[in-house]
Amino acid sequence: MRLARREARQRRGVVDILFAIADHYEPLHGGAAHDVGRRRVETWLERYPAMAEPFVDADGRHPRHTFFFPIEQYRPEFIAPLASLCQQGFGEVEVHLHHDGDSAAHLRDELDAFTRTLHDRHGLLSRDGAGVIRYGFIHGNWALSNSLPDGRWCGVDDELSVLRDTGCYGDMTNPAAPSPAQTRTVNQVYYAAGARRGPRAHDRGVRAAVGRPASPEDLLLVQGPLMASFRQAKWGVVPRVENGELNAGSPPTAERFADWLSCGISVEGRPEWVFVKVHTHGAPECEAAMMLGPGAEAFHRDVLATYSDGRRYRLHYVTAREMVNIIHAAEDGKTGNPGQYRDYRFGRPPVSGTAARATE
Repeated sequence: MRLARREARQRRGVVDILFAIADHYEPLHGGAAHDVGRRRVETWLERYPAMAEPFVDADGRHPRHTFFFPIEQYRPEFIAPLASLCQQGFGEVEVHLHHDGDSAAHLRDELDAFTRTLHDRHGLLSRDGAGVIRYGFIHGNWALSNSLPDGRWCGVDDELSVLRDTGCYGDMTNPAAPSPAQTRTVNQVYYAAGARRGPRAHDRGVRAAVGRPASPEDLLLVQGPLMASFRQAKWGVVPRVENGELNAGSPPTAERFADWLSCGISVEGRPEWVFVKVHTHGAPECEAAMMLGPGAEAFHRDVLATYSDGRRYRLHYVTAREMVNIIHAAEDGKTGNPGQYRDYRFGRPPVSGTAARATE
């Protein structure tokens, strides 16, 4: 937090806030039946546009949602409603995975097959300038790079290398606290050494910085906020962990947004571009009600009123891909309105690209 405060003093002019909601989107969460999972995704297709349409950011974009979809729950009928939301410009789909006792070879094959399916069958995911399918990733059970002490829920020590080699543009798993999978690195955008062998290869790394090119061997990690907060403190004196999780018991509020912003997650040398990535499990009914109902509407209304006045702040709703593109633009020394760099390195997925061109 001392680093965040020091860099905040270095900001000049308007502060641009890049806000992303990373959803561990699991239609079958809790062991739900197939029909329940299908109703859950249809609920989002029916209700998300009505919730989001009244609100626009500094670039004229509605709230955008990133659905990190679990490989093991793939059904074409689950993806189709999400692809429709993407086509309407409300979000994008990326990759989520729960696995246990896995191997690098099997993981590689599974990621290659799933990303091709999302891109070729559903028009999702991006391609880079070389034509390679690129994707964002969140690890199930927080166990990225075999990081749990008992070795459960992963099994692949060199997972970062596998992700990088199969087209992953960045991981957004952390923060994991209070899980023991939590890294020592907190509140940063950084690169972990993909060539390193052994568990927890992402525990430390090199912070992303203006003018500092990343090694092609490394993987970008984009963390969300992590801090001790006295809001809703136990007995009024014991702070709770603020890790950016949105759930029915801890819905998004303008007060929490202020806490997230105070973590000052940025690229070194560009402190006026602040990255706020929060997470949820939005498919189950109780969480969907929180994300799609009046509380969410009040949150967007309050945050836009305070943090998008055009003088002190500009708020930008971004997807995971757009956030990473803006990070790379910052590294390359770009300045001004970061909203112009949403497609800087990794272009729009086919379905969202078509919709975006139709509305511009």
